[in-house]
Amino acid sequence: MNSALRRDADGIIQASLAAVQPDAAVQRTLQGYRSAGGKTLLVAVGKAAWQMAKAALDTLGEVDDGIVITKYDHVRGELPGVLCMEAGHPVPDENSFAATEKALALVSGLSEKDTVIFLLSGGGSALFELPLIPGDELQDITRQLLACGADIVEMNCIRKRLSAVKGGRFAQACEPAKVLSIVLSDILGDPLDSIASGPAYPDGSSCEDALRVVEKYRLRLSPEALALLRKETPKTLHNVETHINGSVRELCAAAAGAAKARGYEPVFLTDQLSCEACEAGRFLASILKSHASGGRSLAFIAGGETVVHLTGSGLGGRNQELALAACEGIAGLDGAAVFSVGSDGTDGPTDAAGGYVDGETLKALKEAGLDLNAVLKDDDAYHALSAVDGLIITGPTGTNVNDVAVALLRA
Repeated sequence: MNSALRRDADGIIQASLAAVQPDAAVQRTLQGYRSAGGKTLLVAVGKAAWQMAKAALDTLGEVDDGIVITKYDHVRGELPGVLCMEAGHPVPDENSFAATEKALALVSGLSEKDTVIFLLSGGGSALFELPLIPGDELQDITRQLLACGADIVEMNCIRKRLSAVKGGRFAQACEPAKVLSIVLSDILGDPLDSIASGPAYPDGSSCEDALRVVEKYRLRLSPEALALLRKETPKTLHNVETHINGSVRELCAAAAGAAKARGYEPVFLTDQLSCEACEAGRFLASILKSHASGGRSLAFIAGGETVVHLTGSGLGGRNQELALAACEGIAGLDGAAVFSVGSDGTDGPTDAAGGYVDGETLKALKEAGLDLNAVLKDDDAYHALSAVDGLIITGPTGTNVNDVAVALLRA
């Protein structure tokens, strides 16, 4: 491993994640908040829910009641007056359902003078869920969607129609109270009806869209689930005020600034990366090969969210697979590295945020007795990267604004 490049990569990651913490944005939105004369309730949902809730409490001082629903191991301590619960992600579990029931109970029977401050971040589709079908069937449908390579918009188009809280239904449950929604975006283009499946935003998709997803991926659904897909979701909501704070564009800009501070010339490629993880990794490797003899230190930056069509039984995530797929293309290339991280600190069902490779990684894999193509076919990037010190582990970061991949070239 090129230790100098790895230090640069770690420094860029650390600086980028620090720049997209939700605290300042939440506090800025709530700075002028005034109660309408009733209760102020706090509901925070998603991977960044605890961090967002803490920022809200730091600004407001206190609330009348509240709940945080976040991923396992993402609660960083007690919050005054707020119940903190952890649940399953990316597949909802019984704790997801129980926590969501508590949130619905919290907002039931409110008056028009009451306000629900709703803090929403990515991961809410699994964490914030009360299914209209049996829980085990919803879990099976979620696994099918994850395995077939459906993108997040397609997944949410299905899931919001099977839920009592998605697709604007949570905001309906709060009526006639006002909902002040603060959203940390984890979806390309910031579509508010798709972030965490839009619990407090009118649904822009149609029944026909949902049925097309079923046909496209040949999903197995019960007659009851199919009937729900044919039932339309709310198209208008009159009790919601929405503020969007944070996005992958900010993450890319932060990565560019951090790379420039380390002597690289940043080259922004896209904040709309949406393709197979392996394809993205190989593409970034090809860019480095094209510029390797140019005598310039460059950092190519791409933000977004790739997908993986599962074909094997290994362990990994899209960022780890992206990085690993790049290592053959840059093998033996001095001063070249590719890394990719999920801004929330978790990549797939692993404890890693992403992966790192450089010109020495392929050789190290062979010395460890690992065949790159076999590893990729088995979707086992986690164990392969672990064997060559290529895992990036940050722990929960408190934010969630998609992924960023960086291809470094040190002259």
